[in-house]
Formats: sequence, structure tokens, C-alpha cells
Amino acid sequence: MTSSGFDLSPLLQLMVLGAVIALGPLAWVWLRNRGQSPAKRLRALTLLTLFLTFDLVLFGAFTRLSDSGLGCPDWPGCYGHASPVGAKAPIAQAQHALPSGPVTATKAWIEMLHRYMATGVGVLILTLLAARWRERKSSQGLPSLWWPAMTLLAVCVQGAFGALTVTMKLFPAIVTLHLMGGLLLLALLTVQAARYDRSVRGREPIEVGHGLQASLLGVGLLLVGQIVLGGWVSTNYAVLACQDFPVCQGSWWPEMNFQQGFTWWRELGLTGAGEPIAFSALTAIHYVHRLAAYAVLLALASLAWRLYRVEGLHRQSRLLAVLALLQLLTGLGNVLLGWPLAAALAHTGGAAALVMVLVWTLASCRVGSMANVNASVDGNGNLNAGRKPAGVMAQRTGSTA
Repeated sequence: MTSSGFDLSPLLQLMVLGAVIALGPLAWVWLRNRGQSPAKRLRALTLLTLFLTFDLVLFGAFTRLSDSGLGCPDWPGCYGHASPVGAKAPIAQAQHALPSGPVTATKAWIEMLHRYMATGVGVLILTLLAARWRERKSSQGLPSLWWPAMTLLAVCVQGAFGALTVTMKLFPAIVTLHLMGGLLLLALLTVQAARYDRSVRGREPIEVGHGLQASLLGVGLLLVGQIVLGGWVSTNYAVLACQDFPVCQGSWWPEMNFQQGFTWWRELGLTGAGEPIAFSALTAIHYVHRLAAYAVLLALASLAWRLYRVEGLHRQSRLLAVLALLQLLTGLGNVLLGWPLAAALAHTGGAAALVMVLVWTLASCRVGSMANVNASVDGNGNLNAGRKPAGVMAQRTGSTA
């Protein structure tokens, strides 16, 4: 077997191992929710899957930041084996040839643990779809069956990008898409968790104005764009292109090569023509991300303030404010402290958490009107305004957007 090709022989073993890994969370959910309603069981399983997917995204960042992405340079196994134990000899040979990596025993284990976790999460998502299918006739208040179906499709695509990340030798565009795929999984699971939670608690969506909903969507799109830029910084190892703040290389507008920096389809460290990439291109990648961060942080602060004015969205408002501050501090830490692993992981985790909070907020709201009342006509033909439907939480005075 060559290290650059697909080796499917250990795939079955990997799938079995993923099923075994998933048995622990599944047993925990079953034991804690015996005798509960299907909605409560599905909520518990969705929340646990969401938590483990968040952990998987963080561990994927750790795999990349520890330079372990090619710890096993083939896929799905490691030198044709389901674990680094069977690949001990080729790993030792590769490590002897180049002690600093990319293949070492430690990095091989990190890479394979990431694959084991991903397979386990995939089994949990498949279980979510099967469980929702079982309750398809009791759909009142539950998320549509399409949500777990789309999540399963997304995790399969994510697995394909994981394979391409290895076989294409950390191709920056593929690695960035792999990161975005992880965030898409978090978003899909968050929608389902929010809807199961509403169903269990018997709550109606919170009514907001068109303007606030548009702001939520707009800030969400800004955040996604900023995360793409952040992934591009990380996958091109451009974090240390600027090691001062607020200026970069002692200048407010350093030398930057935007054409090279933002040529998306190219190999790591090379231009589209196959030549070594210029340092000014890395500077452009870093500085664009930094400039965009100012706009995104202001947008998040404004949105957090607007959400705080809405009854029922105070928690989301505070979370957005805290996470935005965390992103600012960890971003500064990456620049000024030389990209420490803890700050880099916290920065990735903060971005993922921001996505989850925004999606949860959107899933908890619906567009309404403060004038939305039930009108009725009394016996004398007079028009009377009735009360708002029960369970709908009204905004505070002056909170319409």
C-alpha cells in the first residue's frame, strides 16, 4: 500500500470501533431517560451528540495545531491498519527518517483518535435519524425528519473531506472546508436540540420583529465569513505573519500580496503556479482577517444589546457578549504570545460556540407583531381586541426591531 492512496481494508474495523464507542453515550442516555417520553429521550440524545460534536471540532483543531494531520498519511487506517499498534514498524521507520514529523507515534495516535471520535459521532447521528424515524407518526412539536437526515448527509460529506485532507496533504482549501463542515454539523444539531427543548418544555417561539431577525441572519453570515477567513489563516499558518497589535509589522498598511494570498485552489505553501508563496501573501491573509474582526465584533456587540431588550433572550445576549470578548482576547493572545496552543484552541472553540448561540437564538424565535391580537365582534357588532395567543412571549416596550 502507498501512503498517498486510499486503503479501505481497515474501514470495517473502524466502523465497528465507532459503533462500540457510541455504545457508551447511547447507554448513558437510555439509563437516564428510561420511562421518559420520546421527545425527552430524543432531546437528551441530541444534546449529548451536540456536545460530543463540539468536542470533535475542538479535537480536530488540536490535531491540526499539533501538526498531527498527517500522523497517519493514508485513510481510513494507518499504514493499512485500524490503529497505530499494527502500524508500529512503518511509523518507527518514518519517524527515524524525520524525527520532527509529520509522522511520529504520538501524532499517529492523535490522528487516529480523531478518526475514532468522528466515527462514533457518525454512529450517534445515524441513531438520531433512526430514533426520529421511529417516532415519525408523533411529529407534533418535534423537528422534521429532514433535519436528522440532512445531518447524516452532512457527516458523510464531512468524512469525505477528512479523507481528502489526508490524501491531498493538508490542501488549504480542503482543510478550511473540513472546518466549515464541522460547524455545519453543530448548526444542524443545534436546531434540532432547540426544537426538542421547546417541545419538552411546551414553549412557543419568542416573537421578534423583522428587523431583529434580519440582524440575526446578517450577523450570522458575517460570522461565517469571518470563520472562513480564520480557517484560511490557520490552514496557511499565517497567524504569526503579524506579531504586533494594532499595527502589523510596524505599519497600519503593511506590504501585502492579495493575489497570492487569496488564490484558493493551491497547495500548502505554494502559489497557484507551484512556486513558494511570498511572506507578503501570508501578511495579506492575516491582516484581512484582523480587519474583518473589527466589524464582526462591533456587529456582535450591537446584536447582543438588541437581544438584551427582548424578554426571554437575556441569556443569549450575555453569551454573545462573553464569547465576543473571548474571541478578542484569544485572538490577541495568538498574535502577542506567539500562537500558544491553549489560545488557538480557545479561539476555535469560541467561534464554534458563537455559531451555536446564534443558531439557537434563531431557532427559538419567530417573526411576530406587537399588534398581533385576536379580534372578535361582540353581540352589538363592536370590534374587540382579544389577548395574544397563550404561550407567546411578548417583547418589552420599545424592543421591536
